[in-house]
Amino acid sequence: MNPGLYFSIGRKARDVLYKDYGQAQQHQPLQGRYQSYDWSFNLSCQLEEVLPGLNTVFSVLIPDSGKVQLQYLRDYVGFSAGLGLKANSRRGFDPIANISGVIGSNFISIGADVGLDVTKQKLDEFSAGLSLNSAFLVASLTMSDDFDSLKASVYHPLNPPTRTAIAAELKHSMSDEASTLTLGAQHALLPFTLVKARMNTDGKVSGVLRQEIWQKLYVSVSGELDLRDRNSIPRIGLSMAVKH
Repeated sequence: MNPGLYFSIGRKARDVLYKDYGQAQQHQPLQGRYQSYDWSFNLSCQLEEVLPGLNTVFSVLIPDSGKVQLQYLRDYVGFSAGLGLKANSRRGFDPIANISGVIGSNFISIGADVGLDVTKQKLDEFSAGLSLNSAFLVASLTMSDDFDSLKASVYHPLNPPTRTAIAAELKHSMSDEASTLTLGAQHALLPFTLVKARMNTDGKVSGVLRQEIWQKLYVSVSGELDLRDRNSIPRIGLSMAVKH
């Protein structure tokens, strides 16, 4: 069995802890009275087996980025290369490129990812990771940000039919000498309704409700509250995604 792609390392834990939460944190807020509201539109499409083992992926995250990627998967190896645009507050959009590779199997794999800033023609990002996968537990270890950040994550399924699972991630910054532990869980209330919640040692508590409303069309409502800040106002995000 092939080991998957580099992005698959730690993906199950990331999905529980971060997927669909970002609308309340990562995207630029709308300007005006409703500055606590964020917006985005996520569209992705994948064409499988264009050639034996070769897939193509097209994705757009409005207003942040767009990307076209080629993926090659064979026994014991996974490779991907992509070109795209990433939002820049000063220059509009920057062209980016990345190459990643993974070797191993569906039980254990190791890989690396290299990002290139096309405008500056220099290495923009480098990360490496290791993954161990079983039916009971999925664990991963990654280093990124020029080896300044170390992340260890675990994912444990509790009840696959209801997609009930728990996950944890420990992130350590070498330069800041600081660590953050994030714990989260998810559960499908109905076949098309998924609820997730998380909290971390920085005092932030978040939740998200994702609803499939029509054939791969998803709407997510997310929120976050900082318990350490008495003047904190809950942030609310709404997103829509079309997934193939």
